[in-house]
Amino acid sequence: MAAAAVTPALLSVRKAVADLLAGAQAVVACSGGADSLALAAAAATLPQPITAVVVDHGLQPDSAAVAAEAAAQCQKLGLDTETRRVTVDGPGGPEAAARAARYAALREIASGRPILLAHTLDDQAETVLLRLARGSGARSLSAMSPVDADLYRPLLGLRRSLVRQACTEAGLTAHEDPHNADDRYARARLRHHGLPALVEDLGDAVVLGLARSATALREDNAALDAWAAEVTSTQASDLAALPRAVRLRVVRRMALAAGCPGSALTREHLTTVAGLVEDWRGQGPIDLPGGVRAARESGRLVLQ
Repeated sequence: MAAAAVTPALLSVRKAVADLLAGAQAVVACSGGADSLALAAAAATLPQPITAVVVDHGLQPDSAAVAAEAAAQCQKLGLDTETRRVTVDGPGGPEAAARAARYAALREIASGRPILLAHTLDDQAETVLLRLARGSGARSLSAMSPVDADLYRPLLGLRRSLVRQACTEAGLTAHEDPHNADDRYARARLRHHGLPALVEDLGDAVVLGLARSATALREDNAALDAWAAEVTSTQASDLAALPRAVRLRVVRRMALAAGCPGSALTREHLTTVAGLVEDWRGQGPIDLPGGVRAARESGRLVLQ
């Protein structure tokens, strides 16, 4: 079949995709789930070339069949489609390793084009709650951005129910990933138990409220990052005069520039280094991830 008929729900999805892409060519990541199929169906109605990419992680016995079905549906929508099998092996657990392998494959195929991802407003709310439970700061609580370098998330303003309605209206058959219903995973427990309990007690608007909080925090974080980027002095007295939120961001920038891996750099690391400025009592050097050492030398904060 050609591109799906543009029904009301699919029209909402199409508009979100078209507005974010602004005519750019792109690849769309399609897992075969309802959200990504709806995204692919909407992308197929756009005038510019769009390529669908199906990544087979090989983590389930039927993964090849699921990938083949997802690719077949994308092809029926009229999309050029490529399937890529990846090896999931890396640090941070299976979910992180699968995500890293998936993004690497998507970026290789995209060759610099935007990569469309099907995260919805409900996904955003879940992400905020998960990170809040872990004691995250503004950077992490700002959750997912509509545009993050080459990653484009046009559906962040749309409810999951509407996106899945678009999938149904397009006549597509979605695959339900068993991981999404497996209570061994924190997100699955939150999706099926935690967030519904909040909605029952506080009303459905709680989902939109959580997503709005992420947007507000993203804006605040961007402003603080911009302030920190303008700080060039490493004199302890100058750093001490900054608001603490800015000072910690300056320390983070210095640590990253010195070679600290961002994924291993915690708030505890930053506050300990900031102590060389805020609470100087002759402390010795502080070791950070990546072989970086922080010290106070002649009244300056030095990371090397």
